[in-house]
Amino acid sequence: MDDDEATDDATLEADARALASVVRIRILRLCLDEALTNKEIADRLGRDPATTYHHVRTLAERGFLAAQPERRGTRGAREVPYLATRKSWRTPGGPTMGQVLIDTFVAEVAEADPAGVRTVRLGVRLDAPAVAELDRRIGELFQELADRPVDLAATPYSIFYAMHEDVGRRPR
Repeated sequence: MDDDEATDDATLEADARALASVVRIRILRLCLDEALTNKEIADRLGRDPATTYHHVRTLAERGFLAAQPERRGTRGAREVPYLATRKSWRTPGGPTMGQVLIDTFVAEVAEADPAGVRTVRLGVRLDAPAVAELDRRIGELFQELADRPVDLAATPYSIFYAMHEDVGRRPR
């Protein structure tokens, strides 16, 4: 392995570690299309600003959040708002990323109005080409949605997709 590959591996590993937190994933979602200060993020998450700042700083250091021009708060204090860079969409997560995303989804759904949560669950049997086709089609749809221009007047939604082998249905 050459130095560039080692650096790339170290970078990917550091990025994966930065994303391996429900709180950090929720921060990225909060800052997706609205720049928020650490205090605003902490208030929305119901967390201590000092703890939240640790997560904000980690995300900013890894390039997942970008500091925006500073502004003055209500008491004249200097505040730095942060905006998500969307780097997380292009960054492969580590081996625990699936569970982090599930836990994040569960935390966010717990705060949502149950009448507004739409879910689907389907059991199917697919061969390898069908799985590849499904992955491709879902990936294309998600990419199309991610590429849409932000309309701040539109209602914000989160979409979660997961697929796993249904081991309980394996022949015994």
